[in-house]
Amino acid sequence: MAISKKQGIAIGVGVVAVAAVVGGIIAAVTANGAATAAEPTPSATSANVATADIQWVHLDEPVQKAVDALESSGFSPVTPGKLTVAVAAYQPPLAYIPEGETLPAGSEPNIGSLIAEALGLEYNPVVVAWADWPLGIQSGKYDLITSNVTVTEERKELYDFASYRVDLLGFYVKSDSKITKIEDAEDISGLKIIVGSGTNQEKVLLTWNQKLTDEGKAPAELQYYDDNAAATLAIQSGRADATFGPNASGAWAAKETGDTRLVGTVSGGWPLTANIAAATAKGNGLIEPVQIALDALIQGGQYDEVLKIWGLEKERVDTSEINPPGLPKS
Repeated sequence: MAISKKQGIAIGVGVVAVAAVVGGIIAAVTANGAATAAEPTPSATSANVATADIQWVHLDEPVQKAVDALESSGFSPVTPGKLTVAVAAYQPPLAYIPEGETLPAGSEPNIGSLIAEALGLEYNPVVVAWADWPLGIQSGKYDLITSNVTVTEERKELYDFASYRVDLLGFYVKSDSKITKIEDAEDISGLKIIVGSGTNQEKVLLTWNQKLTDEGKAPAELQYYDDNAAATLAIQSGRADATFGPNASGAWAAKETGDTRLVGTVSGGWPLTANIAAATAKGNGLIEPVQIALDALIQGGQYDEVLKIWGLEKERVDTSEINPPGLPKS
């Protein structure tokens, strides 16, 4: 395994609990399914990771088709010869700052570095606050962002997107639980499920509960925890049956500790599909070369290597799409 246990066990109850329980740290979604710009919450323990244990996937040489597309696009990087990529670093497996370092690691930085390599440019990551990337991309301060950005119809008015993951929510249970599948309303009947308040995953469960109630069946009991350690203990002690939150962080906790396992996923934009994509300023010519680069990475296997390292295989896409359908406006 490329990522050592030190990357996850060092976090103790911190990231494990946050990843498996607190569902609103990566993206919030309004009641009608439109994504909002919720700022991720950093965890003080999430950076407690040994740099030597982190594996990066690299390209041996640029992708000529992407290089040619970049040269003919008319796009000029903000810093010549470099691809300046904004990264909101807050928590593994997506992006975080390893202990003793200033540059981000995780699935999103590695996707950004591979895009740069495919384009024949030097990777220049810049750590930004989540709230700061939109203006930075629009103003040309950053060329690109790879930081778990969801495609929305509202954002498409200002940015171009090249998709590279499907945003998923995941149901995780204790590793020795008898529960084998949670995929729809029937599967949650009578269960005790930990979920983040005000999140899209809570909306899913409330909708499913209404369906169960209408059919005369027992709804799930939703549990909310402000204390992460207490939530983790609830799962391990059997006081709760499952957690429901962002699959990326749940997958990381399961991969690193072995204490939980995935039993079902739901689209992050439920009932619609939510795409995660690299974003650049609208109409600046960069997105076509980026999409070509991403498709080459998918076909070449480097993309799958990154997903495997960070436990995100379930979020794989077969091809990158330019400006795919986004979640609707509020």
